[in-house]
Parts: sequence; C-alpha cells; structure tokens
Amino acid sequence: MSIVISELSKSFGENIVLNKFSANIPENKTTFIMGPSGCGKTTLINILMGLMREDSGAVTGLPTNKSAVFQEDRLCESFNAVSNVRLVCEKKIKDEEIYSHLAEIGLRDDLAKPVIELSGGMRRRVAVVRAILAKSDIIFMDEPFKGLDDNTKEKTMQYVADNTKNKTVIIVTHDIDEAKAIGGEIITMGLRESDRGQ
Repeated sequence: MSIVISELSKSFGENIVLNKFSANIPENKTTFIMGPSGCGKTTLINILMGLMREDSGAVTGLPTNKSAVFQEDRLCESFNAVSNVRLVCEKKIKDEEIYSHLAEIGLRDDLAKPVIELSGGMRRRVAVVRAILAKSDIIFMDEPFKGLDDNTKEKTMQYVADNTKNKTVIIVTHDIDEAKAIGGEIITMGLRESDRGQ
C-alpha cells in the first residue's frame, strides 16, 4: 500500500513551509526527497514520522513501526556503538549480527568506546546501522551520508542499498549522485512562491 500525501500544509507563524503538498510514496521501495534548502523536506518527514502535526491535509497508508536517521545522530553518548544499536533491536538479533553490520560499514575498531569518543563520521554510521536494524516497516533518513568522506560514503551507501531491499525507505538528500547510487523514486520539492520573489 502506497503512502498518499494529500494537500499537506504547514506554517510556522507567517512562514509557509508546506503549501498543499501532495505526493505518492511507493511501498517496499526507496524514495528520495530532493529540493533546495528551505523547501520543507525535513518538515515533511517530521510530519510523516509523527513528530510534528500538519496544519491541514492528510497522510494515508503510513506504517506504524518507524525507524530514523535524523540530521543529528541522537545517540546515547555514554554507550558504545553496539549498545546504541542494541537499544532498538529485537531480542532475537544477536550481538554477533550487530558486530557484523558495524564491520560491513567500516566500523571494526573502537567499538568498546563510548560513542562520544568516536569521530563524527563513525557516529553517523552507528546511527545508520541503528536505523537499519531497528524493528520497523519504514525507514526515514534525513541526509544520512553528510560528513562522510568519499570512500566511506560510497561504502555506507552500498550498505544501505544492500540492507534495505524490499523495504519502504524515505531519504532526504541534496545530492543526485546518492539517489543514482542507491536507486529509487525521486520526489522533487520546489521553493515556495515567496522565495522566488513572485
């Protein structure tokens, strides 16, 4: 069942962020939401995740169980990488599987350290693995590859592609190369009329 977004609107004071935005997001596929800064991409997925209420419009077909990579990593900083992932996993997932996923994404060392001691790129990848392994029917990713060097980004994109097959995934990105590398549908959001000077 597709997610149907119908004439969604959201304002913050006099700032209209979404103005009767509509789109269809297919089930069991990856969809990229693209567009210039300020066009409402993060606001849209915050509404879809249930973190924010729309002013008007409707969303149907949205799964209940969700996981996410936010723009901020939102890790438990005193916990190590494995413990951060373990927090969201079903009990049937063994620590060995978590180790395997972290290794696949290039995280083999320093796994015993609190994540506050890890580099920004390492923390980002822990957040990605956490979202992938969480029990969910839909995965939201808000610029999941930001701050990664080219080689690490390529490996991380491949990890996401390999581990989200036949899942519903929504990825916010500014980079068309990310969409091409992973593959999927693209929804392009435009600037509001007020930003075009019209």
